[in-house]
Amino acid sequence: MSLNTFGHIFRVTTWGESHGPALGATVDGVPPGVALDERQIQHWLDRRKPGQSKYTTQRREPDQVRILSGVFEGQTTGTPVQLMIENTDQRSKDYSEIAEKFRPGHADITYWQKYGIRDYRGGGRSSARETAARVAAGGLARAALAQMVPGIQITGYMTQIGPHGIDRERMDMGQIDENPFWCPDAQAADHWAGYLDGLRKSGNSVGAVIEVVARGVPAGLGAPVYGKLDTDLAAAMMSINAVKGVEIGEGMAAATLTGEDNADEIFMGNDGQPVYSSNHAGGILGGISTGQDVVVRFAVKPTSSILKPRQTITKSGEAAEIITKGRHDPCVGIRAVPVGEAMMACVLLDHLLLHRGQIGENRGRIG
Repeated sequence: MSLNTFGHIFRVTTWGESHGPALGATVDGVPPGVALDERQIQHWLDRRKPGQSKYTTQRREPDQVRILSGVFEGQTTGTPVQLMIENTDQRSKDYSEIAEKFRPGHADITYWQKYGIRDYRGGGRSSARETAARVAAGGLARAALAQMVPGIQITGYMTQIGPHGIDRERMDMGQIDENPFWCPDAQAADHWAGYLDGLRKSGNSVGAVIEVVARGVPAGLGAPVYGKLDTDLAAAMMSINAVKGVEIGEGMAAATLTGEDNADEIFMGNDGQPVYSSNHAGGILGGISTGQDVVVRFAVKPTSSILKPRQTITKSGEAAEIITKGRHDPCVGIRAVPVGEAMMACVLLDHLLLHRGQIGENRGRIG
């Protein structure tokens, strides 16, 4: 299985399986001199790890990260950084009954058709467990961004569970860490709790929409035509397990707007920098960042492993019924929030390094 790496200069290769001894990431292209220790990365992993509420899988993993290379005396050396997270709470026996069956909605059948072999213990590489490695790499990217672009902020939150969305008039970013859903609308979070309780107890699952916003992104990141910032952001978010749709800025809703409504009018600010009347473009024009907030949304499908009986086939082609036992997220989108933040950090750092390598400082002047 190839293609386990993403990025151009800041390159992340993830490795390991859900029920293997460990998983992790090898990160190449890390700038030297970035202050880094395991605690900085652990902070972000602690936000993603399972078992923190009744609304996520009850698999108990400490997700303790170890830095094996690329850091000396508290600073990155510029050589590859190896990050490792041990698996400690696997229950592979939960999956023994599905060794010969394909779970509907899961990657089981396509992995088998392509490779002729699959790791049925939790899905192997197709498991959401793989995203722990991305979050670790994202913690490294955040450390580098904080040093190179002081003031940059990356914030993710849920805007919808199933058919139930937030009221943007009630959005309060201070509420994100106050509920188990990363929800900026306290009233919506209360409603979601009851809704998800019912689904969880019935053995069902549901999808979600996550929004990730990066503030303080400098203008000029990204390049036409095939190196667009939004191209790489869309690919990064779509590569997250269970993601089925990605939007930048207004996204699909832009098709409902007129040109007059969609255009973000431009004015000169008091500081001599351009300001915009709105941000329908999501902070990216022509694939290049404008200096506004970069806004990305992605849709996560319902968890495929559910306790509801489903019809399927076996590897020998016989009809069968399947119920997936084990510990699963009733809404895997909840733990996708820190994963989306991590992917945003990795892509922004990668494009910042590309920009500095080709351009250095922005060349165009206004005023």
